Amino acid sequence: MTEIREFSHLDESGTARMVDVSAKAETHRTATAQGQVRLTESVRQLVAEKALPKGDVFTVAKLAGILAAKKCGELIPLCHPLPLTDIQVELRLTESGVAISATASCVGRTGVEMEALTAVSVAALTVYDMCKAVDKGIVIEEVRLVSKTGGKSGAWHAEK
Repeated sequence: MTEIREFSHLDESGTARMVDVSAKAETHRTATAQGQVRLTESVRQLVAEKALPKGDVFTVAKLAGILAAKKCGELIPLCHPLPLTDIQVELRLTESGVAISATASCVGRTGVEMEALTAVSVAALTVYDMCKAVDKGIVIEEVRLVSKTGGKSGAWHAEK
């Protein structure tokens, strides 16, 4: 049972728990995540022309990503609800579809990685939802954390 005690989200009996962060120092924290939505050329063109039946994909997906980051503590069971100070969600058309990036920030006792990842994931799901009437074969891929700053562990950046 000693191995289980090394996991921060398990108590001494192996039961899932939220980590107590009350003794941790508040620091400015940021996290950036990215993801891709692969589209066919015809769907990509409809997105570019804002010609899909549900309207402007980028505006709706951006708002969905922002809202998702703010709700992360309600969606992921062991995440702390965080007082986000900023969330930026960017979508851009690429040759293969849509690239999504989200950066979350807060001054707090725990990181904002999950908020950034949730923003990208929900923005990508929204792109899918907005486009599925014309193509159900859309692929969401490569959702990942690319950087984080703040906290005891400091800065981290993904390898390219």
